[in-house]
Amino acid sequence: MSSQLKSHPGRVLAMLPAMVAVLCMFASLAAAQDQPAPKWELYGGYSYFYPHADVHGQLPGALLPLSSRLESNPRGAGASITYDFNNWFGLTLDTSTHWGSGESTLPHRIDDAAFSNLSFGPKVTFRHERFAPFVEVLVGDHRLMPDAFHDVDKLGVMLGGGLDVNLSRHVALRLFRADFVASNYRYGPPGIASTDIRGVRLQAGLNFMFGGERPPTPPTAACSLQPTEVFAGESVTATASGSNFNPKRTVKYSWNGTGVKVTGNDASTQIDTTGLQPGSYGVTANLNAGGKNGFASCSARFTVKEPHPPVISCSANPASVRTGGTSTINSNASSPDGRRLTYSYTASAGDISGNGDTATLNTRGAQPGHITVTCNVGDDRNPPLTASSTTIVNVEPPPPPPPAPEIKQLEARLALHSIYFQTARPTAENPGGGLLDSQADILETLAKDYKNYLKYKPEAHLILGGHADPRGSEEYNKALTERRVERTKTFLVEHGVPADHLDTRSFGKEDQLTTDQIKGLIAQDPELSPADRQKMLNNLQVMVLANNRRVDVTLSTTGQQSTRLYPFNAKDFLALISPKGGEKKPPVRKAPKR
Repeated sequence: MSSQLKSHPGRVLAMLPAMVAVLCMFASLAAAQDQPAPKWELYGGYSYFYPHADVHGQLPGALLPLSSRLESNPRGAGASITYDFNNWFGLTLDTSTHWGSGESTLPHRIDDAAFSNLSFGPKVTFRHERFAPFVEVLVGDHRLMPDAFHDVDKLGVMLGGGLDVNLSRHVALRLFRADFVASNYRYGPPGIASTDIRGVRLQAGLNFMFGGERPPTPPTAACSLQPTEVFAGESVTATASGSNFNPKRTVKYSWNGTGVKVTGNDASTQIDTTGLQPGSYGVTANLNAGGKNGFASCSARFTVKEPHPPVISCSANPASVRTGGTSTINSNASSPDGRRLTYSYTASAGDISGNGDTATLNTRGAQPGHITVTCNVGDDRNPPLTASSTTIVNVEPPPPPPPAPEIKQLEARLALHSIYFQTARPTAENPGGGLLDSQADILETLAKDYKNYLKYKPEAHLILGGHADPRGSEEYNKALTERRVERTKTFLVEHGVPADHLDTRSFGKEDQLTTDQIKGLIAQDPELSPADRQKMLNNLQVMVLANNRRVDVTLSTTGQQSTRLYPFNAKDFLALISPKGGEKKPPVRKAPKR
């Protein structure tokens, strides 16, 4: 390095503008940072001095003046102490010394530039987390100590800067320090040229930092809203949370909004969105703990969504019914906003009932023609958003009545046998049992004929009256006859008879057939031979019990009652007539030989 400076002395001076540019670049990067400043900085390290000057003087007793080149001096050390007033400005006391080799190769040549200084001046530092560039101006005593002349102290100036790389909070590596050095000396009488130092001092070492505290981290606030999207009228919860506040102080909260009224002095508050138009709204929370750096604020926004009414469609099944018939109305509704829905129905005629997604239209009393059913749906807002849909039910007129003889035939066919049950059947444990095959066949025929009869006489009803034999308590027999009429009704409904056209009555032990009445029924039974009739009369008490275990069927329009014709020739006769009853099927009776 020394040889290069000897051959190109201007290079060192040319480096100064580049160094200043580098420092400016670091300064611009560090300007936005706010790193804590120490109170004191103590630097120590290596120092190199290049004077870039010739010494001119006259030795005592010499006849001619002497001029010689001052060489660069790599033997040096430097130290400084800086007091920082704030994050960027400080005052530095600086000293360095560069000692000579003590030898001179030629009488007229000064080998080394022995130089020292004690200077004072301002220092401006641009602090960053990792590095700290700085610039300085130092003014003070500069002492030049050439080998051939005496030491001279003069006022001098140093102008430059450097770059510290932070190793820790208290230690930094001074990567370089470069100062332009300017001072003037005179070694001889007037007329001899002065010695003008216009050189460079280069240093590197360690910078130790003491005192000072990191500035307190400024408090911050964060706002949150839940939910962030609502419909008008729904509540929004706003919450603010603070960080880095003085734990010894109480944080006070205040809220305000943009386009919406927000009140409260707690960390959380409720926002009333009633009446707000669709759009975006903002809320701001101010957190104040008092004192310096005790304030922070935050903001958040929520959206009031455009409401959408529900949609609905409805249909009728069946779409056409006879007068007095029923149709099921089915609604298919949904809310685009996912709201809970409520249904209601109206009809231009007839009676409609239901408040769910299905309803029933009863056309009893309605005139033939179209009935308009309106299906309404509303959501759970206040007031609700609603929608409606309509469907048509066609009420057909009843068929023309058949000729009188045909109606008579139907009514005659409906005057069927009463239905007989086994002893104590059906049971409470099995109310769906107890109906033997022969009696089920009778009911199946009755259901078919009755449904045909309703086409012409839709107002007709069947009255089912249950009876029990005199054995058992009043309470037991009452319950038994109720099960018998319910079992008969269930069978007819299962075979297509409308349930609302069946009336039931339970007589228990009331209205018993007497022994004389049973004798008359046996005598009038055309299916019995004289021998069979006598056999039945010989077991008259059993027959009285069997004939009272029955359900009578009465037609409401005519008052006709089912014929009480005991099924003596039925395959399950023995099971029916047994006073003990039982679940086992009786053996099949063989037909008499002819």
